[in-house]
This record gives sequence, structure tokens and C-alpha cells, in this order.
Amino acid sequence: MSHDDFATEPVEGLPERPPEGETILWQGRPDAWALAREALAIRWVAGYFALLAVWRFGASAADMPLGTAALTAVPLVVLGLVACAILYGIAVVQARATRYTITTARVAMRVGAALTITLNLPYRQLETAGLNLSRDGTGMIALRMKPGAKLSYLVLWPHVRPWHMGRVEPALRAIPEAAQVARVLAEAAETRVAQPVVEPVAPPMAVAAE
Repeated sequence: MSHDDFATEPVEGLPERPPEGETILWQGRPDAWALAREALAIRWVAGYFALLAVWRFGASAADMPLGTAALTAVPLVVLGLVACAILYGIAVVQARATRYTITTARVAMRVGAALTITLNLPYRQLETAGLNLSRDGTGMIALRMKPGAKLSYLVLWPHVRPWHMGRVEPALRAIPEAAQVARVLAEAAETRVAQPVVEPVAPPMAVAAE
């Protein structure tokens, strides 16, 4: 029997239904291959094992026939394939467990394959947002929060801007059509921040005359 770990969510990706007046503008998740490429460096790992295999073949070819020398490189090729398969599997699991949501009031990030958390980032607490676009149209949108936000790099990884550990920047990683998503986010944030904040006013108090 299949089981949905997120069946209790009233809206996929959100722990509760948006309050009245808040509208969901976009939802999505990372592209698994792009996540493996950008966050898990799968191409670098593949290249590393390929170089090792070529080096082993070249070193062995000086002392034995080419066919035998090629066989000495096979174990490194197999190890490289296994390592890349593991990294891609991690990326698939992470992508399936992730749900990014952009609303008229905030960015919500449900992340974590083993330990699932939902991060709510109101636009009024957002300082800047930066887009890093890849050739295939996927990209990363990094969110720089105003000072005071306490975020854990290790808990959020890989949904963070790489190597920014001092001031952690949550990020929508490896999302398809990232430029279009960035425009949706920018327009929603500008609209929200431009809205005036109405502060409640205390009712007047009567003072007894002396």
C-alpha cells in the first residue's frame, strides 16, 4: 500500500491553509538532474573518476598489452558510476521531498528528506533576492533576509546559497524556468512591501475629573 508522507498537509507544501487575502502564485520543486549538477557536483565527481581511469590505463599500458591495461581501469569506471548513481539518487529524493511556494505575502519552503521542515519567509523580512541562471533555464533564487534571522546552513542544505555560512541565505535551488519564477517573486514582493502597515490604535481612555 502506498503512503504519502505529506497527506496531512491541507495544501501541498504548506502546513496550513493560507489566511484570507493571501493567494498562492507559484509552486514547484527542484529539477533532480540540475540539483545533482549544481548542489552535489556530480559532473566533478564523474570527471575525477574518469581522470583516475585514464591515469590507470596510461600507467598500465607501459608494461602490458592495451587490452589488459584497459581492464585495470574498469574498477575505477565502476566506482565512478556507483558514486554518480548515489549522488543522483540523493538529488531525486531531495527534489521529491521539496516544495517551494510563492504567495502574495511570503516564500514558503518545505525541505528535508529525513527531517522535514517548512520555512516561512515574509517579504517584509526580505532584504534582497538574487538570481543565478544556468544555460538550460534552471536556476537558483537566493533570498537574503534582514539582519536578525537565525537560520542553520546544515539544516537547510542544499536549499541555501553555497558557501554563505556566516549569513545564511535560503535558496530555491535548481528550479525550472527560474527567470520567470524570479519575476513572479519580484512583483509579489514589491506589491506587498508597498502596502501600508496598519497599526492597531488603542481606544481613548476616560480620565476622571478632579
